Amino acid sequence: MTFVQIIDCRTSRMEDLNRLTDRWVEQTEGRRTATHSIVGKDRSDASHVVEIVEFPSYAVAMRNSQLPETDRIFREMVALCDEMPTFTDLDVVRDEQMYKAASRRYLELIAAPGELAPLDEVLAEGYHDHDPTSPADSVGMDAVRREAEMWRAAFDFAFTVEDQMADGDRVCTRWTWNGTHVGDFMGLQPTGMEVSMTGMLVQRFREDGKAVEGWWMYDMLGLMGQLGAVEG
Repeated sequence: MTFVQIIDCRTSRMEDLNRLTDRWVEQTEGRRTATHSIVGKDRSDASHVVEIVEFPSYAVAMRNSQLPETDRIFREMVALCDEMPTFTDLDVVRDEQMYKAASRRYLELIAAPGELAPLDEVLAEGYHDHDPTSPADSVGMDAVRREAEMWRAAFDFAFTVEDQMADGDRVCTRWTWNGTHVGDFMGLQPTGMEVSMTGMLVQRFREDGKAVEGWWMYDMLGLMGQLGAVEG
């Protein structure tokens, strides 16, 4: 689960605090575990400063706090503040941007050339895949991988994400798929033809940013027409 720490302090030495932060970033290069950091200054009180730091998880954040540079910088930061800073630790329970990024990453992984990469980066173990062109849903990582391998064996392809919308734990990704027919596909021998289709993928995510369910919609009839399997 993504973890966020909010650091709230008061200081009249903002420039010195910025230089201190820059030095910490330089000293911890390659070992720092924070993924994102934002510093804001109160519009109604210039001495009131808030920093929001994001980590992949609480455990990863703790590794960051154990760096010797972190302890030293903290002591120097306290000396620059007018009073002791306060820290608020938050587990992220909803992050629509993270869900959208995971959905894009899923399309990248299943289309990437070479051996199919592990999908547990973006999918939960019991992922449930709904595909209207398949007689049965794909449930579980192994079933999802078999479905992806079928497409990868038949086409060299890539997705172009045209649009994304997020609402709560759901993300809808509208995409264009472009491929070259290089292997057997539903009984059709490879033609070398370049084909394309449009479609959408709706996915439901859990708090840690992994998808637990997905619904595909795409123009299979149009694809088969391009391959000469049905009359246009």
